[in-house]
Amino acid sequence: MKEDQFRTLYKKAVDSMKPGEEMKKDLIDKLEQPQERKRPRKTVYIAASIVLAAGIGLAAPNIWQQLNGQSPQEQIAQVTPGSSNSGTNASGSIVIPKVELPDTKSGAMTDMIALVVYKDNIYTQSATRINAADAAALRGDKLGRTTGGIDEWSGKDKYIELASNIGETDIYSVKGYDSSFLIMSYSEINGEVFAELYEHTNGITVNSGADLFGKLNLEGRITSAQWESFDSWNNGQQQYTPLADGEALKGFLTALQAAKPLAAEPLIEQGIYDSEDRKVFYLQLDDNARVELTLFGQGLVRYGQAPVFFEVESGAFQQLWESMKL
Repeated sequence: MKEDQFRTLYKKAVDSMKPGEEMKKDLIDKLEQPQERKRPRKTVYIAASIVLAAGIGLAAPNIWQQLNGQSPQEQIAQVTPGSSNSGTNASGSIVIPKVELPDTKSGAMTDMIALVVYKDNIYTQSATRINAADAAALRGDKLGRTTGGIDEWSGKDKYIELASNIGETDIYSVKGYDSSFLIMSYSEINGEVFAELYEHTNGITVNSGADLFGKLNLEGRITSAQWESFDSWNNGQQQYTPLADGEALKGFLTALQAAKPLAAEPLIEQGIYDSEDRKVFYLQLDDNARVELTLFGQGLVRYGQAPVFFEVESGAFQQLWESMKL
């Protein structure tokens, strides 16, 4: 039997599998644990799906639909867990290794994220967002057109130039940003714009906040700032509170550039996400892009999925933190 035939038959067999009641209860219990009570973002949905996949050792699309109410086929890919784990070197810098591509033969549990392969690097969905109405103004040179095809079954051979899990769409540079850091997917269908930013935050060494936040060109471009409580964020209420452009904001932004990087993995293992002592901070830029930061009460900041936290000078952090009260 040829490999393709085997995989087709294998997948059909998996699709017909149904989890037992005990497995369902166990999965539901896991999903209802406190740390999973975030608002239903894509990453949460993906993580929940991974638990199920690991439970049966396979990714069964019909079961994903039963528990999540949607197909797992859109914007799903896999990367080897721990491949983006960062490490601290002797100088205190954080080394974020390149995202390793999956080895489907290993049977290891996988994380799944939206991605585009460009110039042998993996770009993942950015924590900087744009509205569709503003995308055209930011669109730079066309870099190519993605091919779809990456899914939970894909091996390393599928991760070729401009392969993706977002379907076929044009990829552009973003005006005002280095394409080695930020690129944009952009398409128009029946007059409606679909655009998303993707960033490259792996395969880099971070010595300070400037090595990451500097790529966003924040200095002199912030037109407004807002923050959101954890409760609002967690429940998808989008209750944004404006923050005055005062000394607290200026001091924080300056300190952010000089912030000390800390490896994410130890902090996550110690339960940093178990605490609700955090706030979400939004910076609106003059090109209408919006940068999202997560602030933790102990004086740490994280941007997107980059496996690094930043320890901001305590005085500057606390001044901003105290200014964010309802």
